[in-house]
Amino acid sequence: MFSAIKVIAFDADDTLWVNEPYFRTAEKAFCELLKEYVPEEECNELLYKFEMQNLPLYGYGIKPFVLSLIEAAITISKKQIPLEIVSEIIAIGKEMLQMPVELIDGIEATLAHLSKKYLLVMATKGDLLDQERKLIKSGLEKYFHHIEVMSDKQPNNYQKLITHLDITPSQFLMIGNSLKSDVLPVLEIGSYAIHIPFHTTWEHEKVEEEVMHYNFKELKLASELIDLL
Repeated sequence: MFSAIKVIAFDADDTLWVNEPYFRTAEKAFCELLKEYVPEEECNELLYKFEMQNLPLYGYGIKPFVLSLIEAAITISKKQIPLEIVSEIIAIGKEMLQMPVELIDGIEATLAHLSKKYLLVMATKGDLLDQERKLIKSGLEKYFHHIEVMSDKQPNNYQKLITHLDITPSQFLMIGNSLKSDVLPVLEIGSYAIHIPFHTTWEHEKVEEEVMHYNFKELKLASELIDLL
């Protein structure tokens, strides 16, 4: 199945290291700050609405998330939010940016093994500075030939990456935790994809459909890649 593969790309957040739980913790802290204005469930719904509205303008990552937090707070409070709470919201974002990098179980041994046979690439969305910082902190940088921080993960984004790597779609394998971003657009251009689910998934990344495709496989753990490939 994977005999033609030359390049393996890995998503970063929740594939190489833990990420999404920090956003859930931040959302909870944010809604606690706004509890005098709105119940937690409604707070989360409104925040998600602002994130989706801002996504085309700001893109992905912690800094766009904090801008959405501030905008949501101003709207929810009808422009009455105290500056002290705005400062606390900014502090939430700074804390997220300074969190230690917690590697996904088995990922380093897996990368060390695969890097002996394949060209490895990190292909991720998010803020360039933040993703570079996390990669350095992780100690995984030495395993990757190329780092690609993408504005989005649509078929055309992957096609550009494949062209840059000077390979064909059939020689490219993407591994990640999101069916929406790491699997479906990759299969669409004729490449291979492996899904390794993470226990927490952002609502925006969820898809209902079951993936049935010759070029697709789902695993439970990153370490399973060693025997598979």
